[in-house]
Amino acid sequence: MAIAVKNNLRRQILDATRELLVERGLTQLSVRMIASAVGCSVGTIYTYFENKDILIHSLIEEGFDRLVESQTSIAEAVTDPMERLKALCRNYVRFGLNNPEYYEIMYHLNPERMARYPAEKYRKARRSLEVLARALEDGSNTGNMQVHEPYLGAHIIWSMLHGLVTLIQFQRVDVKIDQDELIEQAIQQSVLIKTV
Repeated sequence: MAIAVKNNLRRQILDATRELLVERGLTQLSVRMIASAVGCSVGTIYTYFENKDILIHSLIEEGFDRLVESQTSIAEAVTDPMERLKALCRNYVRFGLNNPEYYEIMYHLNPERMARYPAEKYRKARRSLEVLARALEDGSNTGNMQVHEPYLGAHIIWSMLHGLVTLIQFQRVDVKIDQDELIEQAIQQSVLIKTV
């Protein structure tokens, strides 16, 4: 029972931090504010997380773990490289739109006052790009795609998809354009860049 309570409190701390980060921003966020939102003492927060930066790093890692898990699941389920690439692109966009708080923390957090994200965690976060790169490489190996540098190609596709998610999240897309059609056409265009 004590382990369940401890895990639940840790989850509450993470959830409150995620919400406060998006609502207030990194510079306005304090451990005291998090403790108040959770209904615990500041000391309790430090029982779970050494400092605020480690707490935020935990959220970044959690977001990337969720994205990579969903991307890996798709990569394992879809064998045709072209269809896999399209499915991975759709999943990335869906993840960003369905998880705006995580997406904000993963990609838009301005960490000028935060300890540098550890290199080993950054390498782990890049796995979602590696899954895209593998799809491109597999497509090249089957002759369906012309890809000289799969990892660079994955970055190009990710850049396009990231821009799309960001524009939709910030409501910068013309309201006359159907969002679902925009997403599908953007994915088709992203994939066409790398096909023969």
